[in-house]
Amino acid sequence: MKVAPSIIAAQFIRFQKEIAEVETAGADLLHLDVMDGVFVRNITFGPMIVEAISKISTVELDAHLMIIKPENYLRQFIDAGLNWLSFHCEATEKTDECIAYIQERKMRAGLAINPPTRFDEVKKYVEKLDYLLIMTVNPGFYGQKFITEVLQKIEEAKDWITKQKLRCLIEVDGGINSTNASLVCQAGADIVVAGAGIFKADNYKKAIEELRCSKA
Repeated sequence: MKVAPSIIAAQFIRFQKEIAEVETAGADLLHLDVMDGVFVRNITFGPMIVEAISKISTVELDAHLMIIKPENYLRQFIDAGLNWLSFHCEATEKTDECIAYIQERKMRAGLAINPPTRFDEVKKYVEKLDYLLIMTVNPGFYGQKFITEVLQKIEEAKDWITKQKLRCLIEVDGGINSTNASLVCQAGADIVVAGAGIFKADNYKKAIEELRCSKA
């Protein structure tokens, strides 16, 4: 299982050092939470910061757009140097167009869904996706409590993807730590995102390895 540290929990005053440290500690991806203060009640950063991070990162960048009408901003974020890009189905009426554009630009396209959103509501898109981002907290702020009930949705998604023989990966984000990572793993996650679970730990390498559980 791949681990993607979310820099929303890093110390912004020492951003470059924090990024270097988690990469050295074994991060597979770097997760960038983009919030607009409209779709969620928080504001983080935009394409300029993403571009700055892309110039110093040695691993692929995985951006999670928590913004309304993402179709209006895809080009700017892709041009900033991303590798993976997900947006929320709840934030747009142009889901198909967004997926197609991201993939046309040779990026991995992901669709994010909030805890209340049922898998059935997005099943029709999954065969087109590179990954499905299943939120285990309501997006907007890091450090929230993991919603255990979402595990069933992860299992449902994994079962359907396997039976349909699709290439879509499952990424899980929200309140993940060393205690619940194994549950997420067993449910079928391929990638886990963790903010406080890594950046608030004393040892980044140990924290990442504790999240990287096996399905065996």
